[in-house]
Amino acid sequence: MPDIRSARIMILATHGFEESELLVPLRKLKEAGAQVDVVSPESGEIRGWKHTDWGEKVKVDKQLGEVRAEDYDAIVLPGGQINPDLLRVNEQALKLIKSFIDSGKVVAAICHAPWLLVELDAVRGRQVTSYHSIKTDVKNAGGNWVDAEVVVDGGIITSRRPDDLDAFVAKIIEEVQEGSHAQQRQAS
Repeated sequence: MPDIRSARIMILATHGFEESELLVPLRKLKEAGAQVDVVSPESGEIRGWKHTDWGEKVKVDKQLGEVRAEDYDAIVLPGGQINPDLLRVNEQALKLIKSFIDSGKVVAAICHAPWLLVELDAVRGRQVTSYHSIKTDVKNAGGNWVDAEVVVDGGIITSRRPDDLDAFVAKIIEEVQEGSHAQQRQAS
């Protein structure tokens, strides 16, 4: 089992991420000892969304073209409506997320971020949760949508909303420490 203190975790986001869904995992994963990089198609800074208006800016550590899934243990996908909607039409972002899924590494998506998993046909046959407004999207993509604060299926972690962040981050830490889920998914 890898220790969270030696883990490398990527948070993939662009402008319009739900502020708490990036900042809380970033802080808590760093506090647990993980090395965390904010990765974006943008350089410099990206700006979050807080409730009904633009929120804080966050420094981008690495641009999307500079990273590979092989260099990380997990990827975290914050929600908000804008962020995943922009990323799901970015072929480079989708290819990167698919690399994490295919290798059995931890993929954690909260709120509207399961849209990215829907785009990759990665929810089919899996237990998944999300923000309630995209429940039909998840179901239409073959996912088994459940109303729970956090759901794990084969290394893919999903969560509903900012109120679920404590459970979401705790599950990320737990799943990273379990290691690769490639065999687990192949067996199911």
